[in-house]
Amino acid sequence: DRTLSLFLSVGVPHLSPLPSWWQWLVVAVTVLVVVLSYRPVRNLISPRQLMNFSFDPFHLVNTYGAFGSVTKERYEIVMEGTDGIEQGEEGWQAYEFKGKPGDPHAVPRQYAPCHLRLDWLMWFAAMEPPFRHQWLIAFLVKLLQGDRAVSRLLRHDPFRSHAPVAVRANLYHYRFSTWRELRQQRAWWVRTLVGEYLPPLVLDKSGSPARLERE
Repeated sequence: DRTLSLFLSVGVPHLSPLPSWWQWLVVAVTVLVVVLSYRPVRNLISPRQLMNFSFDPFHLVNTYGAFGSVTKERYEIVMEGTDGIEQGEEGWQAYEFKGKPGDPHAVPRQYAPCHLRLDWLMWFAAMEPPFRHQWLIAFLVKLLQGDRAVSRLLRHDPFRSHAPVAVRANLYHYRFSTWRELRQQRAWWVRTLVGEYLPPLVLDKSGSPARLERE
C-alpha cells in the first residue's frame, strides 16, 4: 500500500496493531498444524500409503483421495446399433466414445486435463446393473432418435446420417494386450464378451423405449 501511494493519490489507511493474544494464538495454531502434519506428510511418501485415513483424534489434518482404490479388472459397455434385425449379428455396428476403450485396435487416447464425463459415467455403469443407471436408457433413446447433440459426444457414430432401428449394450472384459499380441494383431486391447448388458431396444409408436420382440 505504501508503494502504491507513491504513484497514486491514495492515502494509506492506518491499521491498529493486532493484540498480542491474537498473535500468540495464530502462532500456536500454526505450530499445532505443523506438528500434526508430520504423520500425513510421511504417509504421502510411504510405499504403503493410506488413503482417506485420520491421523489424529481431532481430524484436523488427514489424507484424502477421491479414489483411494481402483478396480483390478476392467469392464466396458459397448453400445451398438443396427439398421435392421434381419441383418443378423453382422448388422450391429459399435458406437465409439472419445476416451473410453471400445475398438481393441484403437490407440488409447489422452484427454487430460479435459474430463470426458460421459466416458467416465460409462466406466461406473459397467460396474453395476443397468437399473442403477437410469440415464443409460435416456442415452439409448437419444441414439434411437438420432439426436445430433448426443452424437457429437461420441468419437464415431455409425448412424450420423440416419437413426438406427434398434440399439443394444453388451458387457466386455478388457485387458491390455501383451507386446507379442500388439505386434501380431495390432490390437492394444484384448476383450472377452461377458454377456448382454441391455437387450435390443426400439422406439414404440409413442416414442418410448421398448424391448425388441424376437421371433
